[in-house]
Amino acid sequence: QVQLVESGGGVVQPGGSLRLSCAASGSIRSIAGMGWYRQAPGKQRELVATASSGGGTNYADSVKGRFTFSRVNTNNTMYLQMNSLNAEDTAVYYCNLKALVDGFWGPRLGDYWGQGTQVTVSS
Repeated sequence: QVQLVESGGGVVQPGGSLRLSCAASGSIRSIAGMGWYRQAPGKQRELVATASSGGGTNYADSVKGRFTFSRVNTNNTMYLQMNSLNAEDTAVYYCNLKALVDGFWGPRLGDYWGQGTQVTVSS
């Protein structure tokens, strides 16, 4: 089984910064993709940043230039550095991992989510 544990959320003033972390553990053979999503109250979950196994990173237009995705391959940890935060960034942030894992019948591609961490931008 694969688990994702998030940390780093909190309350920050407009213009401030936060860094989210997501550590993956379990029987991971290889990673196909990683990313961060968010869901604001009353809205659908949306993509924030994703990275493929090849290293390319995509960002939502609303966060380009302010947020930075990074990863440490050796310990399957991903980060989201968030700068110049504003009220529209308030949401629950979820990390996502798509990975080849060990299954009962052999290797399989799994899709996993973190528990979510609240980010609130407020003065």
